[in-house]
Amino acid sequence: MSRLLAPTQAWLFGPAVDLSVFAGSALVSVAFVLAAPWLGAVGDTPPWAWLLFVVGVDVAHVWSTLFRTYLDGAEVARRPGLYVGAPLAAYAVGVLAYSLSPGAFWSAFAYVALFHFIRQQYGWGALYSRKAHASPFERRLDAAALYAATLGPVVWWHANLPRAFWWFVEHDFLAGLPRWTGTVALGAHAVVLVTWAAFQGLRIARGDGVQAGKVLLVAATWVAWFGGIVLARDDFAFTVMNVVLHGVPYFALLFRYARGRHAEGGFGAKGVLLRAGLPGFLLFLGGLALLEEGLWDLLVWHERRAWFGDSGLTLESDVLALVVPLLALPQATHYLLDAFVWKAGRDPALLNRLGWTKGPQGPAPVSQPRGVVAIPGVGE
Repeated sequence: MSRLLAPTQAWLFGPAVDLSVFAGSALVSVAFVLAAPWLGAVGDTPPWAWLLFVVGVDVAHVWSTLFRTYLDGAEVARRPGLYVGAPLAAYAVGVLAYSLSPGAFWSAFAYVALFHFIRQQYGWGALYSRKAHASPFERRLDAAALYAATLGPVVWWHANLPRAFWWFVEHDFLAGLPRWTGTVALGAHAVVLVTWAAFQGLRIARGDGVQAGKVLLVAATWVAWFGGIVLARDDFAFTVMNVVLHGVPYFALLFRYARGRHAEGGFGAKGVLLRAGLPGFLLFLGGLALLEEGLWDLLVWHERRAWFGDSGLTLESDVLALVVPLLALPQATHYLLDAFVWKAGRDPALLNRLGWTKGPQGPAPVSQPRGVVAIPGVGE
């Protein structure tokens, strides 16, 4: 083994997949942004990019949670309170927020989504650290690097509102931070990341090598968040950089899990969705995502009549207070459930289904303290 590779090198899915879904996602995002003038994608996100990135990645990855939850009858029976209570709670809070004001609903929804996106990057890093048996100091430094790479640009964004893009709708993020706080945030984020990079150099100098997967994760996170927020000048750049790194690794996670669960005899007749392989998996999710977006447009937005037709419906505000939280429910439920369903300590079969153990006769490559797998969720 080359001295440049860490003796404790740990890949989540394997070298090829890890490089594709993390580094590859960042590189593809950058390539699309750089090619935007030739693609006719400068400014607002064009229809083809909306279909590919918003529907095909962002909305579709939300629906992929079905394979971990509602498509698995045994899983639902194991925790019925969670799977019934989560959507009911999300809907009730959504209706209450929208009844206060549409702006309150969209602001709350945007901040929950932001929190979810940030915690997902932290979760990937925590899993890399555990698989590599990293020291407590190194785990904390990795966490600090990922939080710096995400929160630094976010604070800068809040200090420089308005921008040419928003998370969901105009004015969903709250303005008011003085501009100097954005500068301080970027300075602090640079200090943390330089310290983290220096530590990686120290690892090489003392012969510990490079944990390539984790390093590329941090680098990809910084590229996507700094590039998609601080450097981005339009909605297209923000959209591409925002959704690809978030959605593509999640597809890999859910497809790996679904195959492992199906191999146990899970899903029953619904396993036909997996027999077509990854293309069938993605097409199924894309169909659900397109159906959801069609309902949004017919009932609320009325922006893509060429795609979905013109329903002629103009809903009253009190009806919208019921309809909008209902349409947002798949996404809200995804955010809530991801805080619970990736905890290996509460589901011993989880690591086997993901292929992250060597079976009953071999040792697990991941230590299992509390909440060991908190990949896209909000806590450990």
